[in-house]
Amino acid sequence: MVSQEQRRRQLAREKFLRQQQRRTASRRKARVRNSVIASVLGVVVIGSVALYTTGVLKNDDKAKASSDVSPSPSAPSKAPDPCAKPAAGAVKKLSWKKEPAMAVDTSAKYTMKLATTCGDIDVAMKTAAAPHTVNSFAFLAGRGYFDHTKCHRLTTNGIYVLQCGDPTGSGSGGPGYTIPDENLKDPSLKGNVYPAGTVAMANAGQKHTGGSQFFLVYQDSQLPPSYTPFGTVSESGMKVLKKIAAAGESTGRGDGAPNATVVVNRATVGKS
Repeated sequence: MVSQEQRRRQLAREKFLRQQQRRTASRRKARVRNSVIASVLGVVVIGSVALYTTGVLKNDDKAKASSDVSPSPSAPSKAPDPCAKPAAGAVKKLSWKKEPAMAVDTSAKYTMKLATTCGDIDVAMKTAAAPHTVNSFAFLAGRGYFDHTKCHRLTTNGIYVLQCGDPTGSGSGGPGYTIPDENLKDPSLKGNVYPAGTVAMANAGQKHTGGSQFFLVYQDSQLPPSYTPFGTVSESGMKVLKKIAAAGESTGRGDGAPNATVVVNRATVGKS
């Protein structure tokens, strides 16, 4: 017998996936239009598209689609911002035409540090299982791509993720190239559940469409195994994520911009 709560979460996930499909179709039309404009100007722009969150999922436009999510019976009042003011600086406008050449040592350990306004989030990266993904993050972080970017999406209903990695803050930005899906059969993904602490790529709802957007899971979340898991958040980083989640999101419907001012002051990837 399926409980009402299980049924509610199932319906929320199904609605979420439908929303992603609609956004993917809309973005596809936009890309065609933009490619025509780019050809006239002599500019070639290959953009990564938005996620489910998660991308959680897809590189995403979740905040824009939050109006499609059924509101909670009573939206909670906005909690105080638990985070500090962002460091001085501006987002760099960077783009590349193709995936960077492989430069990581797949036999070595790599760690990504997100120095955010809410605290440091350390991520142990799965280099051997997701070499293209780790290589891309090392490349982008080394060029300051993530510095001063906002984490633009927090999902608190059905799935539980914080999405980051879009310099535009809109859910549709990317580095100009895409990377292949990897590690989709990671042993941690049991029963289509991305466990708390997982860091995975957002995508456009299609294979091999990951760019720079990624999501951090702060509570076990049931998702199809379509989002490359490439890292695990440290214990101290999980405390930061839970602090951000506790502040809630802006719409009161379970999917929108986080109330906390979550800005990545600096992102670094180091080899150990």
